[in-house]
Amino acid sequence: MEVIYTGMRQTPEMIVATAIQEDADIIGLSILSGAHKELCSRIIGLLKEKSAENIAVVVGGIIPHQDIPILVKMGVRGVFGPATTTQSVVDFINKVVIGTHVPQPK
Repeated sequence: MEVIYTGMRQTPEMIVATAIQEDADIIGLSILSGAHKELCSRIIGLLKEKSAENIAVVVGGIIPHQDIPILVKMGVRGVFGPATTTQSVVDFINKVVIGTHVPQPK
């Protein structure tokens, strides 16, 4: 799995352009500003405009529980709160987004 970190304060347009350019399978957003609905909506809209709906979007951060169904309805594939472990995110991406199951050592 390759990760490309684009840095903070990227616009939705910059994020989508980079994801398309790098042939990404997934866009992972960390949002602490409270703008998760607006940012996710814009990114998903841009992906549709660019015929790149195959790029999944996941988001993590301080997301109110009542906003999770809204994000999922708009097309966000996964929402991860502050207590989520890194392994849980990796497992989710492998299983749900990429479609593989990577067995974990016991």
